[in-house]
Amino acid sequence: MLGDILLITEKHQLAGKAIIEHILANKKDKMMIAISGESGSGKTELAHVVAKGLRKAGIMAKPLHIDNYYRIHPLERTEWRKNNGIQNVVGPGEYDWDTLNRNIKEFKEGRSSTGPCVDLVTEQIDQLTTDYSGIDMLIIDGLYAIKTEEVDVRVFIELTYHETKKAQAVRGKEPQNEYRMQVLETEHQQVQALKPSADIFIGMDYAFRLAK
Repeated sequence: MLGDILLITEKHQLAGKAIIEHILANKKDKMMIAISGESGSGKTELAHVVAKGLRKAGIMAKPLHIDNYYRIHPLERTEWRKNNGIQNVVGPGEYDWDTLNRNIKEFKEGRSSTGPCVDLVTEQIDQLTTDYSGIDMLIIDGLYAIKTEEVDVRVFIELTYHETKKAQAVRGKEPQNEYRMQVLETEHQQVQALKPSADIFIGMDYAFRLAK
């Protein structure tokens, strides 16, 4: 997303290094890595660190943020959620998976691809064209990123929204009102349900561990 604020710290660098080592040990052509976690847990920071680290290793990795793929326009989402019931609609069903899967297919085929890109300053949805012919890996981050089909490595950040309130405030997330708390709790339930499918866990202290 355009205008997103990254707060990269030593913990992101250390976790990213461990993830990169795992990726390099299991490298394959047109590899896809997905990073899931709750709001403010550091998904985008980790994706950035991994992509930058892989480039130093001679691998071109492209971050892809699935928050760009919401079906409902950012300016209309709050009212839409309230009208349809937060607990009924908040979750993976809010995303345009068809477009995401098309863009992933274009990455796999090494073609140019056009997909949505949200400008967080204007809250407009722009169209971003990417030439995937020179891209070796895709790093998909988002609440439900590890639900994406054909992902090779699934990373799950275990921090919950209870631990990330400060990060959300610093990054300019929505105000912490009753509506936002209901959204975060519903997302929490949806995201935690994905945990069993992870290959790698980043713990509360950002320590790296492989799934058993």
